[in-house]
Amino acid sequence: MSNELNDFAEQIIQFEKKKHLADNDVAFGTQLSVERIHNIKAMATKPTNDEINALTKFMRSHK
Repeated sequence: MSNELNDFAEQIIQFEKKKHLADNDVAFGTQLSVERIHNIKAMATKPTNDEINALTKFMRSHK
């Protein structure tokens, strides 16, 4: 799971860089807290399936 989490965190980071978004922009779009987004990116916590789905849907809708 460690590599999967690392890959997902990296996807979020690269998405934010590419789209010039901050954690608060992603939080607003996904209805997750800024702290939760930050912790997922920092790999301090494991995202739930619902969080993964919300983040993935948000990133896909902004391509």
